[in-house]
Amino acid sequence: MTWWEMLAVFAAGIGAGGINAVVGSGTLITFPVLLAIGYPPVTANVSNTIGLVPGSFSAAVGYRRELVGQRSRLVRLGTASLLGGLTGAILLLTLPAGAFKAIVPVLIIAALVLVVVQPALSRRLKERQGEAPPAYGGPLLFAAVYATGIYGGYFGAAQGVLLLGLLGVFLHDDIQRLNAVKNVLAMLVNGLSAILFMFLADVAWEVVALIAVGSVIGGQVGAKIGRKLPANVLRGVIVVVGTIAVVRLLMA
Repeated sequence: MTWWEMLAVFAAGIGAGGINAVVGSGTLITFPVLLAIGYPPVTANVSNTIGLVPGSFSAAVGYRRELVGQRSRLVRLGTASLLGGLTGAILLLTLPAGAFKAIVPVLIIAALVLVVVQPALSRRLKERQGEAPPAYGGPLLFAAVYATGIYGGYFGAAQGVLLLGLLGVFLHDDIQRLNAVKNVLAMLVNGLSAILFMFLADVAWEVVALIAVGSVIGGQVGAKIGRKLPANVLRGVIVVVGTIAVVRLLMA
């Protein structure tokens, strides 16, 4: 890489780390940059996933106050994410990219719809049930988080959008606390996938280093900004980012 290309990857890492902390879709910043400077798609995807792991950890640490009291929820949903991430990573290493990419825009659109209607749906579900659902969301949320983990392990762009949409519908909690859970779940998926990729895939380690440092910086900045956003503003950011994600994927 030239110095300009290295700077571009580093800057993309900062942007990705920041946007992942707030909502997700940071891969849609880094992945196109890696393709533009000549890395093969699978190598770019694998290297990007490994590089963003420190940023995911940084974002989770940045939201540590919102994680208080959510240990049981994190254990249950984290298990689903790990199982899904393992499945997705194996799919990436064994299946052609087109087999999964076709449904990605549909998944993101569904997530955006969930984010928009989440307050109304949560109220309706609570009225029909007569009481709040389990703190971990029940078996349906476990299955949905597992499916999202598969997607995250395979590609991961807008994984955070999907998670926030699902968590918002199935759990009756403040959106900032749900965002903190999202950061941990995404970190688990990326971390497990990264471990597999390090041993089984072609990795561009110079890319990993640049994105890792940049995403750590971005994760801290994003966490500080994200927790200050009102719920409606945060939902608006999610919708905008998710819409951009769909457009970019359809144009790819």
